[in-house]
Amino acid sequence: MELKVGDKAPEFSGIDQDGNAIQLTDFKGKKVILYFYPKDNTPGCTAQACNLRDNYEALLEKGYVVIGISSDNEKSHKKFIEKHELPFPLIADTEKEIHNQFGTWGEKSMYGRKYMGTFRTTFVINEEGIIEEIIQKVKTKDHTNQIIG
Repeated sequence: MELKVGDKAPEFSGIDQDGNAIQLTDFKGKKVILYFYPKDNTPGCTAQACNLRDNYEALLEKGYVVIGISSDNEKSHKKFIEKHELPFPLIADTEKEIHNQFGTWGEKSMYGRKYMGTFRTTFVINEEGIIEEIIQKVKTKDHTNQIIG
């Protein structure tokens, strides 16, 4: 099932870098930026996370909550957050359950080699849990402007 703008976002539950459970219902009444990215501490993912970090106050002022998700584990997320001083939680979706709910896990191809991986995608979810925007062509160094620009 492919999600579309106007769909209700799938209810999910995951564990963040500190072992805390995070679920979409925790943010009812808030706008959520739910971004899926391939891997901690890789150039594109670091650029994207740091762009959101550098513009975090502006996002908060507009009423957004930021949550990152990758298939990395909690320990990897904790190092990534500490190294880059990220002010938002990262969910460790090691079993790809949330990825599968949102359709962000699948076959990719690089240099002719096929492999399974994360499709870098951002979902902007409104206060009622409805998907307002889906960004699939993410500009890692200018992602905040894609969201609120």
